[in-house]
Amino acid sequence: MTAYRHPDFTQPRFVQAPQVRWATAPADGVLPERFFSTTNLPTYVKIGSEWKLPRDPRMDSAVVLDPDGVPRILEGRYVKEGQAVAIGLAEDGSEGIYVHAAGFWGEGELGPEGEFKFMSSDVSREKPTDYAEMARILVDEKERGGYIVWVLGPAVLHSRGRDVMEWFIQNGYAHAMLGGNAVAVHDIEAAVLGTTLGMNSRGTPVDGGHAFHMRAINRVRAAGSIAEAVRSGLVQEGILHALVTHDVPFVLAGSIRDDGPLPDTITDALRAQEAMKEHTRKATAVIMVATALHAIATGNMLPAYVYREDTGEIRPLATICVDSSEFVVSKLKDRGTHQVFGVITNAQDFLQVLRLFVEREAAVRAPAQV
Repeated sequence: MTAYRHPDFTQPRFVQAPQVRWATAPADGVLPERFFSTTNLPTYVKIGSEWKLPRDPRMDSAVVLDPDGVPRILEGRYVKEGQAVAIGLAEDGSEGIYVHAAGFWGEGELGPEGEFKFMSSDVSREKPTDYAEMARILVDEKERGGYIVWVLGPAVLHSRGRDVMEWFIQNGYAHAMLGGNAVAVHDIEAAVLGTTLGMNSRGTPVDGGHAFHMRAINRVRAAGSIAEAVRSGLVQEGILHALVTHDVPFVLAGSIRDDGPLPDTITDALRAQEAMKEHTRKATAVIMVATALHAIATGNMLPAYVYREDTGEIRPLATICVDSSEFVVSKLKDRGTHQVFGVITNAQDFLQVLRLFVEREAAVRAPAQV
């Protein structure tokens, strides 16, 4: 992947640029007029003579100043009355705020045509998918101690991608899972009753199967939680079983149409968003499979880059969206997650092929057997 090219802040336009201006929030959760609204791109603010990159990058938020003099990106609803908020509408540095949109372009002189490929990819089922590159990313992130977040929809279960997803969790290629009530319900239904939405492994409805997901929910509610259902032996295999037994955290964000829901499902939308944000803040790679709503929700919390404040390292945040329809990936891009790389295929094929390439990549890197 293309390395990040830092801005040259010795240029006269940056040296002569004014410091960022601050205005105080007039009330809790209310931003001052002309507040700067963030994108998911690297955004620097000038404090004194130094251009600083804020903590906790994400789009659709404000820039505030932490007590240690380092800026932070914060959603407007959490801003407190009297807190200093960066103001300005320009993104070119002329108001002390600079959005570095060209940071991941391959060659500076090429302009937009040299863009980092995850950020310039058109969405098409006709385009070949570089599974080898995706496998390298996953193995790299595992080796460097990165944080790989999976965002899953229930089609992963229906498409028979369940066993492969278990493999990724068991082998250290998943550090968090985000999804909704349905993905957990269908996974647990498969573990407990052998069906998903009342269909057997051949996709054939079974007698009384329309109620099987409700019976699965009821059994987990009786156990008290998904973890207790695993510990008690009720759930003995599947994605949720692998997550629990390998101590991989998961967030189930509820929606209006949820059945049950499961006791672990967070029904308060803002609380669910906060729980998800704990993982998007740490994400170094994100793979979204067969879920439009949760992909867009996660995408809105993601920067386009990984930033380590302790070392100053900045690198692209590999973001992959897999769906059988171009619409989902296009919608995700249209909502601001422009860095996403789209893979137009079904979940089962993607997971199976990706596993094959990951196994090959890991084998190549493995030390020779003595």
